Amino acid sequence: MLTDVPVQARPAPAVESADFLSFRRQETVLAGLNLVLQISLFLAQLLWPQYLGRPHLPTLAVLGTGVTANLIELIWLSRREELSGSATARLTWTMILINIAVAFGLASFSNRQDVQYFTLMIPPIFQAAFRLSLASAIVTVAISDGLIFFWVGYSSRTRSPVTPNDFIEAGTVALIYAVTGLLVWTLVNHLRRKQTELTLSLSELEKTQVKLKAEERLAAVGRFSSAIAHEIRNPVAMISSALSTAANYGAGSAESREMYSIATKEAGRLERLTTDFLVYARPRPPVKAPSDLAETIGYIGEICGPRAATRGVEVVSECPAGLRVEFDSGQMQQALLNLAMNAIDASTSGARVVLRGRCERERVVIDVENGNGPIPQSAVACIFEPFFTTRSEGTGLGLAIARNIVIAHGGELALTRNDEEIIRFTISLPIGTGGEGDKK
Repeated sequence: MLTDVPVQARPAPAVESADFLSFRRQETVLAGLNLVLQISLFLAQLLWPQYLGRPHLPTLAVLGTGVTANLIELIWLSRREELSGSATARLTWTMILINIAVAFGLASFSNRQDVQYFTLMIPPIFQAAFRLSLASAIVTVAISDGLIFFWVGYSSRTRSPVTPNDFIEAGTVALIYAVTGLLVWTLVNHLRRKQTELTLSLSELEKTQVKLKAEERLAAVGRFSSAIAHEIRNPVAMISSALSTAANYGAGSAESREMYSIATKEAGRLERLTTDFLVYARPRPPVKAPSDLAETIGYIGEICGPRAATRGVEVVSECPAGLRVEFDSGQMQQALLNLAMNAIDASTSGARVVLRGRCERERVVIDVENGNGPIPQSAVACIFEPFFTTRSEGTGLGLAIARNIVIAHGGELALTRNDEEIIRFTISLPIGTGGEGDKK
């Protein structure tokens, strides 16, 4: 029998670093604004006593208290790396009340009936509008407006009779505070809603991107499977047909021997296809070691020689001696061999295939180029796709395998020239894989 297990309430987590940094930036600006206003009034009180009245010790003490409180907040915040949500609310309310008290204290200790000290209430209103709820912002505005009217009444009893202009002036200031607070809160709340909407939209986009990638992978698997089935079906069908035909003839007849030859050829083709597919599907991580690039290119030129000779193609190797590169020699030979064989098969009799290695702009570059171009533009976009080939005897995996090998080495393989004169494939490896610093 299942029973409900009570879940213990977890304590509120601390504000994340990004949120705290945002809070600290805002508090720094607001505390800085308070400091500028309070220090300005402090200096004005000392420099222009004929306009603001002779400075009283209580007035200077209140100003000093405000400056000290804001400096302490700035220093304390600069040393904090994280702060809980409740702590930020307490700090915000503490500084709001302190700065309002400073403004009211300055007005109360002043011998003048002007309300210039109430400008110090603007930063607390901004602070409430930025950090707190609408109700808290309204309470802050109400406290500020109430203190203004209280001060007007208090001033009328202690200094001179209050006039309608005094109430109009106080009402104007109170209205400015109310409009300022509500307007700032509205704008900030609008920005927060937009930020929330953008966050939700980003989250939805990320989910959609994940789904699209999953669907793309499934589609790629489908295309890959279809290509494999197509490539395997042809040789299997030829083997089956050849063996069936051979069975209709005598064991030693010329016809049966021809059919067995076809079956053997197609079986070999099927074996090459399977081997190439395994190499492409399960690439082995490269085991890098310093190798002589000139020797590697020369070796590929030599083993391609017999194939090139049967087609009347000349293979030329060009590479400065002593250029040592760190790569997996076997894998890089396989990549270069695939490129060279493709170049030879694409060349006409009397043509020339060039294998060239060099250093260029802090990269090791290997070119494999031939004539008899260009590759049709319809095929250029597909040449590195598995099973794409323009030759009936090809598996379509040579370039795909070569590209995977080069990428595993941190390099790039690209078709860098494709015109009527030259078709050039270029392997580019980063300087960290080899370069002039590796020369003997």
